[in-house]
Amino acid sequence: MIKSMTGFGRSESITKERKIVIEMKSVNHRYCDLNIKMPKKFNFFEAAIRSHLKQYIGRGKVDIFITYEDYTESNVCVKYNAELAAEYVKYLKQISDEFDLHSDLSPVALSRFPEVFTLEEQSIDEDELWKELVTCLDEAATQFVESRTKEGETLKADLIQKLDGMLEMVDYIESVSPSLVESYRKRLEDKVKELLDGVAMDESRIATEVTIYADKICVDEETVRLRSHIENTKAILLEGGNVGRKLDFIAQEMNREANTILSKADSLDVSNKAIDLKTEIEKVREQIQNIE
Repeated sequence: MIKSMTGFGRSESITKERKIVIEMKSVNHRYCDLNIKMPKKFNFFEAAIRSHLKQYIGRGKVDIFITYEDYTESNVCVKYNAELAAEYVKYLKQISDEFDLHSDLSPVALSRFPEVFTLEEQSIDEDELWKELVTCLDEAATQFVESRTKEGETLKADLIQKLDGMLEMVDYIESVSPSLVESYRKRLEDKVKELLDGVAMDESRIATEVTIYADKICVDEETVRLRSHIENTKAILLEGGNVGRKLDFIAQEMNREANTILSKADSLDVSNKAIDLKTEIEKVREQIQNIE
C-alpha cells in the first residue's frame, strides 16, 4: 500500500494513578524527523520512544506531543535531614555559649532552616510506566498510519489516472511523428520544383535532406523511455511500500524526456502536447513529494 506523509493520530491511557495523552501529526520531509515534546520525567524514555516509532514511520517530519497527569496524592514525601539539623543545633549552642545569649530554639524554628525538611517526589516504577506509555504509543501510531494509508490510497488513484492520461499524450506524439517527416518531404519537393522551374530534381539530395530532418525531429527514443518511466511508476505505485524517493527520481527522468521532446518539436501540435506532458509531470511530481 502507499502511505502519505501527512497524518494524524491520538490516544490516551487513563488509570487510577495517571493519565497519558499522545498526539502525532506529520508533514512532508526528505527523511524521518521525529520531534518529541514530553514531560521531563519521560526524558529517560526518549531513545526508546524514537526506536519504537521508527517501525511505524519511514519518512516525514513528525511532531509527537505527550502529556502526563499524576492522580496519586502521595506522589511526594517529606524528608528529614537529621545530620544537618544536628549541625544547626551544635553551632547555635556554640554561639549562645560564646556570646552569653539566651537560646529560644524550638523544633518549629529549627524546621525553618534550609534543607532540614525537603519535599521529594517518590520514585515511579519505570517498567510499569513504560508499559502504559508504549501501549498508548502503539494506539496513536496505529491511528496515525491508518490516516496516512487512507490518504496514500487516494493519492495513488489520482496519480494512476494522471499517468494514464500521460500515456495517451505519448501515443499521440508517436502517431503524428511519421506524418511530420512526409509533410516535410512534400514541402521540400514543392519548394525545389518551384526554384528549379522544370529542371530535373536530384532525388538523392532530397532524400539526404529528409533524412537529416527526420533525425533532427525524431523522438522515438524519448517516447520509448518516457513510456517506460510512466509504466514503471504505475507498477511501483501498485506494488506499494516506502517508494517516495524512488518515484521522485523517476519523475525527474520523465521531465528530462519531455524537455527533449519539446526541444525537438517542429509542429505546433507536438509542441503543445509536450507542454501538456510537462505540466502533468509537474503535477505528478508535486504529489509524489507527499508519498512516504
